[in-house]
Amino acid sequence: MKELNRRQALLAAIASPTLFTGCEREAEEPLPPTIRPVRYVEAQSSGGRRVRTFSGAAKPGVESRISFKVNGTIEELPLNVGDLVRKGDLIARIDPRDYELRVEQGAASLAQAEAQAVRALADFERVRGLFERNNASQGEYDAARAQTDSARASVRAIEKQLEEARLFVSYCQLRSPIDGAVAEAPVEVNENVQPGDPIVVLNSGVEPEVEVAIPEVLIGDIRAGAPVGSVTFDALPGERFGGRATEIAPAAAKGLTTYPVTIRLSRPDKRILPGMAAEVGFVFGQSDERQRFVLPPNAVGEDREGRFVFVVDSEGEGKGVVRRRPVTVGELVPSERFSGGIEVVEGLSEGEKVVTAGVSKIADGQQVLVSEDFRE
Repeated sequence: MKELNRRQALLAAIASPTLFTGCEREAEEPLPPTIRPVRYVEAQSSGGRRVRTFSGAAKPGVESRISFKVNGTIEELPLNVGDLVRKGDLIARIDPRDYELRVEQGAASLAQAEAQAVRALADFERVRGLFERNNASQGEYDAARAQTDSARASVRAIEKQLEEARLFVSYCQLRSPIDGAVAEAPVEVNENVQPGDPIVVLNSGVEPEVEVAIPEVLIGDIRAGAPVGSVTFDALPGERFGGRATEIAPAAAKGLTTYPVTIRLSRPDKRILPGMAAEVGFVFGQSDERQRFVLPPNAVGEDREGRFVFVVDSEGEGKGVVRRRPVTVGELVPSERFSGGIEVVEGLSEGEKVVTAGVSKIADGQQVLVSEDFRE
């Protein structure tokens, strides 16, 4: 039994160095390096151009505030917001009785004036006959003729007053001057209104417009008729519209340092309603004419040595090596390719592959996988 235990101990002593040697060999064998894929974008120069985006709101091509020419109490208002109207349709009616009374009074005054004119003419004919027979003086003749002329003038004046009174009666009915849709109806039946008070606001015009406010430092670079970069609407995600600047205000908005600019869209769209929030991109030229590359902000890193990007040098077969590249950046700008962008004005060339994700997790000289599947 003792002999057996000694043999087992001896075998264990011989085997132990072998086991430890095997473990050491396994620990010393290096693991194969992991080549990770990277997401990238190809640098595209915008030349000396810069795109700036301004917020605005859609408005109709024509906006008409319809009002009465006379004051009175609204008796009928058959329209509601959103109703479509045709030219000549009744919009509202006010109580016409006060103006109809004026017509009746005018008609009575005209009848009285006409009677006086007839009497004055008869007196003149009588005096003229006496004057021709030398039975009336020159003064009596002149007075009779003047009385006749005055009576005729009174008739003409009262006729004009009667015509005006009848017009006022017609003004009690407000009819649409255009085809359109009711955008606002700020008054109610039985409400007293004054001349010029908006009864309804009509929107018309097949080409919608957008109004934006441009700062005074940029308004001089915008010309009427010039195309804009693009127009987008929050309510229509993913869609872009062309347009041209049609109206540029000659003066700043009251109390502000911005100038209203109207953009007319190049194509109509019934989905675009007045008041919808819009973004309009204007393209401005740069005096220095430096190439500008717009990248996603997370593509640019920063440390003690400054701003930098990683550029991928292709090695073929879908592999490449990232190289750190110092860059000079410009401003944060909107971008049609990304949700937001940052300008790079020095350090890049056209077509270079720039890493856009995980910049803090890669190092200069690291091998990476480059695939079209990871291109932005």
